[in-house]
Amino acid sequence: MESLYVLIPVTLVLLGIALAAWLWSVGSGQFDDLDKAASSILFEDALPAEETPATPTNNTGQGAP
Repeated sequence: MESLYVLIPVTLVLLGIALAAWLWSVGSGQFDDLDKAASSILFEDALPAEETPATPTNNTGQGAP
């Protein structure tokens, strides 16, 4: 019975910490877009203009064979 005098306040403190962490994460926008991270692996990242590979050309103006 005496252990309940310790367990109940410890449980309430942990619950308060979990509630504060959840409220902080909701307030900072952690749950705004849940689908973006899941679908980001399906799309290829676009290369910046300076990193796009150049296609070598021959004298006829067409791509290399």
